Amino acid sequence: MDKILVQGGRQLQGTVQVSGAKNAALPILVSALLCDGLNTFTNVPILRDIQSTLQLLAHLGVRCSMEGHTVQVDASGLNNDEAPYDLVRKMRASILVLGPLVARLKKARVSLPGGCAIGARPINLHLHGLELLGARIDLSHGYVEAVCEQLRGAEIYFDMVTVTGTENIMMAAVLAQGTTVLRNAACEPEVKALADVLKQMGARIHGAGTPEIVIHGVERLHPVSAAIIPDRIETGTLMTAAALTQGDVTIQSAEPEHLEAVIHKLRLAGAQIDVSGSQIRVQGQRPIQSVDIKTLPYPGFPTDMQAQFMVLMAVAQGSSLISETIFENRFIHVSELQRMGADITVTGNSALIKGVARLSGAPVMATDLRASACLILAGLVSDNTTEVNRVYHLDRGYEALEAKFQQLGAAIRRVKA
Repeated sequence: MDKILVQGGRQLQGTVQVSGAKNAALPILVSALLCDGLNTFTNVPILRDIQSTLQLLAHLGVRCSMEGHTVQVDASGLNNDEAPYDLVRKMRASILVLGPLVARLKKARVSLPGGCAIGARPINLHLHGLELLGARIDLSHGYVEAVCEQLRGAEIYFDMVTVTGTENIMMAAVLAQGTTVLRNAACEPEVKALADVLKQMGARIHGAGTPEIVIHGVERLHPVSAAIIPDRIETGTLMTAAALTQGDVTIQSAEPEHLEAVIHKLRLAGAQIDVSGSQIRVQGQRPIQSVDIKTLPYPGFPTDMQAQFMVLMAVAQGSSLISETIFENRFIHVSELQRMGADITVTGNSALIKGVARLSGAPVMATDLRASACLILAGLVSDNTTEVNRVYHLDRGYEALEAKFQQLGAAIRRVKA
């Protein structure tokens, strides 16, 4: 099992290119289930979750290949409606095959994904939406079994904003008879990116990126060639690292419009940020100012940036309050930051951070994807060596992050544990 060693104290300098977005790539790859023919997707990040998705699609009878950052998917041979536990357990996003399978094959048997380190993330909203579209749902022996004669359009209100729920029902509804209206839908850029690809396939979708999405069902879709949007969370992580180290970093191939909340908070913290097209330049300044944040659905401050921003506040001047409203267990990384000398007190869903002069390198354990990035960032501003263990979490969602930090001058390396 790999671990990452970080020697703190270096300012990050230079230019780096951001990868494609994992959270956009996963549903877009799955959307290929909805049509026959060869789909080609470019700018796909090379990640463990991408490989898990391709394994699952192959199990369903789909031909998949990946060469560099290009993935080809052909579901002409789709012949299996079951997503088994051994494949689904690797990645919660596997539940996204449920909607397309029901729409295409009129039946699906998908393992329940279970909980994860940062919270339960139940799929009841996915199931309720499919029932309203006309599917019969049965939960048996740890599996969701869904069957229908024909999905039919419906009005669906999500009791809470759900990204994967919105994506799952949207994919099911594109082949349903009639019109479907999704209310309180997720507005994330990844949802709009999926809708854009579905429209390119021939789907009739209006309003993606807003709380109300209208889908007029069509009889069939056709294959496409499409590029994956830039990863806004990787971009935000690199931006925070630049601000944290008082560096001067230019990030290329980004999408600044997807990061307005993060850019606003980093500027309040004292960073100088210049945006030009798809390029973002971040210059860190001393002292770092304390800023309160509250995680919210898009376009609010993303929960996937909360842990990284907490590191910035841990060495800021004064005190700050971080409120987490999306996931109930998303402060697991706090105990590891405390081991490195951070002064953080958690009460319920809020964390009070009192800035300290510096952090101290220590052996730490990554508990989830974003906690992995958080601990690496903490290592960048520690006075000794930080040893981040269990970095397989990192490989699920960041493509070669340590190599990108090396490129920017960080003293960081991956070693076999």
